[in-house]
Amino acid sequence: MTAVYPLLAAVAAYLLGSLSFAVIVTRVMGLSDPRTYGSKNPGATNVLRSGSKVAAVVTLLLDAVKGWLPVVLVHWFGKPYGLEEGTIALVGLAAFLGHLWPVFFRFQGGKGVATALGVLVGINAWLGLATAVTWLLIAVFFRYSSLASLVAAVFAPVFYLLVDGAVWYAEQSIAAAIAVMAMLLVWRHRENIKRLLEGKESKLGKPKK
Repeated sequence: MTAVYPLLAAVAAYLLGSLSFAVIVTRVMGLSDPRTYGSKNPGATNVLRSGSKVAAVVTLLLDAVKGWLPVVLVHWFGKPYGLEEGTIALVGLAAFLGHLWPVFFRFQGGKGVATALGVLVGINAWLGLATAVTWLLIAVFFRYSSLASLVAAVFAPVFYLLVDGAVWYAEQSIAAAIAVMAMLLVWRHRENIKRLLEGKESKLGKPKK
């Protein structure tokens, strides 16, 4: 019976991750579907291209929360059910995969930046903060959201392993989950990487080329 609990937790996390808030928020606010303009990516950055900063911020927060919530619930309530580090890694990855391939939206999801950040904050607030600051610094200096996301994704597993024993104790399963998320984030940004190399990537605050 103990083995059932991690599986149920992972399924619940995946279903929560499958809530595409970029689509839900824009529908509620009467805006255009983000899958029909710009990069056609259902994420906060593309929602910002609708002209509504409020919609973009709400999307960003909700996408982050759906990655954070399953992780902290296991943190807070999982131990009596045998749900510990391995399940934390499992639910975090499941929520992230739900965002990328949402069952409620024909498996056509976003790139997962905000959801991954939510997972990292759930694992450890300092880890999430370090990754968010990395994203912010690159975004401010270079004005490319995609570049900031790529750099932050690469550094997230580095941060987790680098500070092992000082700020937290790294767990192999969690490190593996963070590494998988980082690789998938890079893969989901493959078109952005191509445009960056060609000098055609749009900067923050500007319409997509």
